Amino acid sequence: MDPSLENLDEVQFQLLRLIDISPEITQRELAHQTGVSLGKVNYLLKALVEKGFIKARNFRNSRSKWSYLYALTPSGIEHRARMTYEFLKRKNREFNALRAEIAELEAEAQQFQVEPEELAKSHQILVLSKARN
Repeated sequence: MDPSLENLDEVQFQLLRLIDISPEITQRELAHQTGVSLGKVNYLLKALVEKGFIKARNFRNSRSKWSYLYALTPSGIEHRARMTYEFLKRKNREFNALRAEIAELEAEAQQFQVEPEELAKSHQILVLSKARN
């Protein structure tokens, strides 16, 4: 798969997740949370609407401004479930590859006689980052 398409799929997946969690989320907040431009979010949301994965409807928000309320359609829920499964498989492959690379680097570090305290610190950072995810 083309890496740029893979990234696009990941952003669409993030959009579906965020909309499912918070239907009143703004496009600006979606852009902030996904790390893509507001224009790109608008484009992707329109594509998701055209594919029938989400519906968007106007509503008046708490600041008396018109906003959109997004909702996943039944096919959007099904698509999100499939994407969740596929991303979980991919992330597990990435995790296993990273774990193998870390083991190799730890072996190399021991060859170069890196102090055990330094190895422990790097391992603690890894454990903390895993706990946050």
